[in-house]
Amino acid sequence: MLYKLHFLQYIWRQIRLVASLPYFSLLVWLLPLLLFTSGHNSLMAHDEGLYASRARLMFDSGNWIAPWEKAHHKTPGPYWIIASFYKLFGTSDTSARIPSMIAGIFSLWLVYEIGKSMLGKKLGWLAAAILSVEFLWLQYSRLSTPDVPMVLLVLLAILSFIKTELHPKYRYWWSFLAGLSLGLGFLVRSFMIFLPITALLPYLIWEHRRHRHLTNPILYLGFFVGLIPTCVWLWLSWLHYGNNSFQELLKFVVQLGSEERESNGLLFYVWNIPLKAFPWAFFGLLGLFLTLRRPIPRYQLILVGFPLVLFVEISIFSTRLSHYSLCLYPFIALFASVGLNWLGNISQTGIPPHFPLEKSKKKILNLFAKNNLPRNLSYGLGGLGVLLVIASIGIFSWGSSDIRKYATIGLAMGLGWLILPMVWIGRYHFGKKFLTARYWIAGWLIPCWLALAAMGSIGLLSDYNPVLKAFLQQSAIASIIQSHPTYYVEIDAKTKVLLNFYLSTRPQQVASISQVPALSYAWIYTDQSPKLSRPHRILGTVKEYQLIQVIP
Repeated sequence: MLYKLHFLQYIWRQIRLVASLPYFSLLVWLLPLLLFTSGHNSLMAHDEGLYASRARLMFDSGNWIAPWEKAHHKTPGPYWIIASFYKLFGTSDTSARIPSMIAGIFSLWLVYEIGKSMLGKKLGWLAAAILSVEFLWLQYSRLSTPDVPMVLLVLLAILSFIKTELHPKYRYWWSFLAGLSLGLGFLVRSFMIFLPITALLPYLIWEHRRHRHLTNPILYLGFFVGLIPTCVWLWLSWLHYGNNSFQELLKFVVQLGSEERESNGLLFYVWNIPLKAFPWAFFGLLGLFLTLRRPIPRYQLILVGFPLVLFVEISIFSTRLSHYSLCLYPFIALFASVGLNWLGNISQTGIPPHFPLEKSKKKILNLFAKNNLPRNLSYGLGGLGVLLVIASIGIFSWGSSDIRKYATIGLAMGLGWLILPMVWIGRYHFGKKFLTARYWIAGWLIPCWLALAAMGSIGLLSDYNPVLKAFLQQSAIASIIQSHPTYYVEIDAKTKVLLNFYLSTRPQQVASISQVPALSYAWIYTDQSPKLSRPHRILGTVKEYQLIQVIP
């Protein structure tokens, strides 16, 4: 009996040891956020549908080099990756998203390693945990786009530079990996990879006398090896399309750099990043301030220089879109870990760390007793939590069914925000000293996790076009579109992208209904039906579109 008891204690210790491992705990923290769905998935138009449908064209045609009618304007890395997962798991929107999910997991681990090297294990883990609950980051970790895979390669390059300095014995291996990562970045994201490469130049140039990266030939060897797949594709594409292969790549970059989309001006990222990374961007600003006051030895030009240069680059670049800033989000998380940890220390001791107490200890204590920022934040967020809970209960009681599902998010976040004042009151009013800074910091992480988990559970992070997909899955409609070709008479670009993916045979574009053969099927706008010159029957209506059959 005693032997069994010792054995069970041993097993329990091993379980606790595994659970405490940072990689495992981060995986357990992130995985539900990546997997929670309403049970249904549908692609987002426009970018996600484009990458998924182009990869399907490659996969269905068997032509992974030049399946297009004319030379393509992007490197094929994302299409190859997604098409490979079609081959492994079948063609579906879920298969298309798996590469970004995997890249999101590995990115989290890399942020932990980078943070551990520069800030310590505790802040490295906290930064990775924060990154996973930044809304835009989590959203793109669940989309079939190349943004998160590119960030993964950039983070791998940054970690390799750091490891090169920490482990000179393996300098050449890490240097090769750094170059290889950046070279493969061109395959995944074309010329966009040069934005983070440029942002690394202050570290590479100004700190050159210490690390000597730029005079290391292995770094360049790795970079050129990483370019080999792109060069092979360009050569094969040139054999098929001629010089247009190079022209389209360059033309697309010039076009992006010369047009402003959706009136997103020079200050677009100033408001967009705080909105999409709420509340972590504000902690990030505090962390940036603290880091500027107390520079990180050896790595200040990576931790501070890289994101600042990249922020300026994407702001100057004329095409400003939310996902272009994704490479900044790991650094927002790193800065936020510094800021949140600083406030957490104040919440536990009442004294900010690194203050020169020997000069004016009493004055500082009085200052933070009167103006206790963690206390005010705790009560303020607690009050917001109460309002969210009351509003959510009201919506559940009197709101429509369409609105009630959104109340789930408010209820989850509202209940989560109540943790902060409970921790504060428990520690300072009831003397529960076990409620340390870790509990207070958890009070910030848990509400965001619960809100994002609720969003995933009701499909807001996975089911972007449920109406269209449900229409295509109707037995009467599915039997037609899966066995007969269809035509576009006039249809918007986003819906066309989705149909290109979900239909087994790509619809053909025609200028007018007269070009559609008799007894064939076509997609039209609903208001076009009465104006058509040819007799037809309406098979179904979805949103503002109809599927019709032309009658002879």
